[in-house]
Amino acid sequence: MDNVGRYKRFQTPPYPERRWPNTVISKAPVWCSVDLRDGNQALVEPMTVEEKRKLFALLYELGFREIEVGFPAASATEREFVRELAENGVPEDVYIQVLLQCRPEQIDATFEAIRGLPRVIMHIYNPTSVLQREVVFGKSKEEILQIPVDAVKRIRELEASFDGELVLEYSPESFSGTEPDYALEVCNAVLNAWEPSAKRRAIINLPETVELNTPNIFADQVEWVADRLAFREFVTVSVHTHNDRGTGIASAELALLAGADRVEGTLFGNGERTGNMDVLTLAYNLYATGIEPGLQLSNINAILESYEELVKMPVSPRHPYAGRFAFTAFSGGHQDAISKGFAAMAKDPSGEWKVPYLLIDPADIGRTYETVVRINAQSGKGGVAYVLKDYYGFHLPKEMHREFGARVQKMAETLGGELTREDIFNLFRSEYLEKKSPLHFLRCSIDDRTDTEDAFTTHAHLVYTYRGEEAELDCYGNGPIDAVKKGLQENLGRNIRLLDYSEHALNSGSEAQAAAYVRMQDLTTGKTTYGVGISSNITRASIRAMFCAMNRLSDDK
Repeated sequence: MDNVGRYKRFQTPPYPERRWPNTVISKAPVWCSVDLRDGNQALVEPMTVEEKRKLFALLYELGFREIEVGFPAASATEREFVRELAENGVPEDVYIQVLLQCRPEQIDATFEAIRGLPRVIMHIYNPTSVLQREVVFGKSKEEILQIPVDAVKRIRELEASFDGELVLEYSPESFSGTEPDYALEVCNAVLNAWEPSAKRRAIINLPETVELNTPNIFADQVEWVADRLAFREFVTVSVHTHNDRGTGIASAELALLAGADRVEGTLFGNGERTGNMDVLTLAYNLYATGIEPGLQLSNINAILESYEELVKMPVSPRHPYAGRFAFTAFSGGHQDAISKGFAAMAKDPSGEWKVPYLLIDPADIGRTYETVVRINAQSGKGGVAYVLKDYYGFHLPKEMHREFGARVQKMAETLGGELTREDIFNLFRSEYLEKKSPLHFLRCSIDDRTDTEDAFTTHAHLVYTYRGEEAELDCYGNGPIDAVKKGLQENLGRNIRLLDYSEHALNSGSEAQAAAYVRMQDLTTGKTTYGVGISSNITRASIRAMFCAMNRLSDDK
């Protein structure tokens, strides 16, 4: 690309003493939803007070206990919503977070708005990055630092007028574009002004307001600053990442390795530009590694439905965990592996999830296996076999997977789209179960006999139609299948060989049916095919399978 020289990497100092690459995440962070503020401000059509009330209720139900509800000093609608929460009451265990700039008039207005709330996080911020200082404000480092310090002093003056618990949160906005030593200097100046203690909690929120580097660089910045914060034992280190480079979740995860205690984000990543960090995906990622996420996320479909109704934005079908295709396999190789994974799980008493290509059990989050496997022109034999087995009870012999899979693929290519499981079964039925021409089996009787040398033999009396005309046939052989094969071979003048036979029960109970599969070869042409038959009597099922195979061999000729 011609203009690549216009773009420069934001330089951060070397940090070889980093520890975070050797740590692991062992517990869930404190979650803070910013859907009602950061998410809402990015909507084409911002939520009404009623819609915000519904989303607040959903967030609380999901387990969020720190919820940023708005910017009451800058918007009449948001002030109205905050006042409604205060006047109508909120649960005692929830912290209502409000955002404001470090301006005296906004601090005064915010204290008026939060009056009556039991627990409040007062979230102040000011930009500290090189670009913001030089381009937007034209201020020195000293001038920028003094802005939040003066704000904290004003908050402390008004703190006595607030009856509830007040927590201070400070964000050096555009932290990812701020020199780490300067970011630390500003944060510590704020903490020294606030004087955190066991009863005066503080949150230092390090926002990746715009992704400027790879997630490992952000982790370096977080660890370096977090290690050097004043009053560290009374300070919660938080991160707030965005998704400009598409790695907002990765940045948050690496920040947790680097010492962050808390993350801010939104449902499904809604937010400015390319969005905020998706708290649901991060929570499910923790769940997938055996860590209890601390949120009630077992019904992703209900969350998705409420979100799309209130936010009026669709979630991508490829979205992690929540997307319509998140647990769907189109590739034949994937389908085959998934099918084998399910079969192995059924035999594994440990219950440990071990299904290839599926990170977690869809059922754990309210999804079903119904849409796990989709069939189209790119699909393979494994997915087809899985559909017939799990939905219809037919355990196709392994060699038959390829035979029928080819027919399904041809159908998908002809139709030019995805096949439903009903489409697959209807094709299976027409190709095998209803294959009754030119031969159609009607009935038979079986009895055992001995010949003149006392050798055991089976007699089968068949009644069938051939090209619409009824016929009868007496057959003899070593068992019913051998007898019928020999009789048909001699009577129809066909040189055939039985290559394989298998059977299984389709269901249980007094009306149980059996399925039989035979693989036959026409020795004249070399063609082979399977036949399938079902009946409540295994012998009749086997004979029907042989008639089906004979008919399919006739089709091949």
